[in-house]
Amino acid sequence: MSLNLEAKKAVVAEVAAVASQSHSAVAIEYRGLTVAEITELRVAARKGDVYLRVVRNTLASRALEGTDFDCMRKGLTGPLMLAFSREEPSAAARVVRDFGKDHPKLVVKMGCLGGRLLPPEGVESLAKMPTKEQAIAMLMGVLQAPIGKFARTLAEPTAKLVRTVAAIRDQKQAT
Repeated sequence: MSLNLEAKKAVVAEVAAVASQSHSAVAIEYRGLTVAEITELRVAARKGDVYLRVVRNTLASRALEGTDFDCMRKGLTGPLMLAFSREEPSAAARVVRDFGKDHPKLVVKMGCLGGRLLPPEGVESLAKMPTKEQAIAMLMGVLQAPIGKFARTLAEPTAKLVRTVAAIRDQKQAT
């Protein structure tokens, strides 16, 4: 379907606006997927707050120009779909990885995080990053560990005294 100039400008503006507010992006090749599978991918992307769009490479190149994803412009070849993470840096990579497990025809071409181009292996590493909630929980566990150890250390002399008195009592009752 051919787009007129105004429609092309609108697509470029929309993708540029999303790219300017996103943390990371993933370019995937969708060749060989059925319409039902692509719809399934779009539903998974919506649930993960990931912007997913099929854009002509020339329009995508113009939209990415001047954003953190400028480094992706050289790799825009073939039928590609762009996925942008709006809330969490690893959301798009995670959605693509999870969908790709059941659909091997989906191929990750590249990704971008913080202005750095990522190869497909880097996108896999990005997908393994913890979510914001998981990272906060891990941090809280690390912060709580010294306090818990300190409390156990303070309680140990009293507990040891109680165990010693109980052992002496048991010994006296046995004799």
